[in-house]
Amino acid sequence: MSAQPEIRYVDSDGVGIAYTVVGDGPIDLLSIPGFVSHVEVLWEAPGVDAYFGRLASFSRLIMFDKRGQGLSDRPPQPPTLEQSAADALAVLDAAGSERAAVYGISEGGPMCLLLAAAHPQRVSELVLYGPYARMLEAPDYPEGLSRAQFESFIGSAKEHWGGPVALNMWAPSLVKDKVA
Repeated sequence: MSAQPEIRYVDSDGVGIAYTVVGDGPIDLLSIPGFVSHVEVLWEAPGVDAYFGRLASFSRLIMFDKRGQGLSDRPPQPPTLEQSAADALAVLDAAGSERAAVYGISEGGPMCLLLAAAHPQRVSELVLYGPYARMLEAPDYPEGLSRAQFESFIGSAKEHWGGPVALNMWAPSLVKDKVA
């Protein structure tokens, strides 16, 4: 992709949601990001152009910043899962998409599942990459992070925000890459 995509906005229950559409393939593909996104700055990261450019080569790729992220408005409270799914529907409507394949990354997975379950007529396929049932451990979910691990991660993220926060967890092959 040679040019930065045009950023558009849609109102979702009084909250401005930033989105963009890239490519003109025969299927619509809605990409739901994980816990961090920025539809404008994203394209500056190494490898992103190749990755999302490949997705846009066979689809009309619809991407957005969830409320509170990137260029979208920051409401006073974190969104509910239902609000997040409604935002995804608002983006689909604004992009003129009646039915889309939905691709959820990490924390975006639960939103994809709710969207597909509540609006099956709008979701043609569902692809999940790295979602989790829950983040914290519980008596019935020992695979989760302990409260201490979670608090340590949050503290580190706050202290090092703007840098390669948790790169060793999500992209260990890039840890020594000075550009990443």
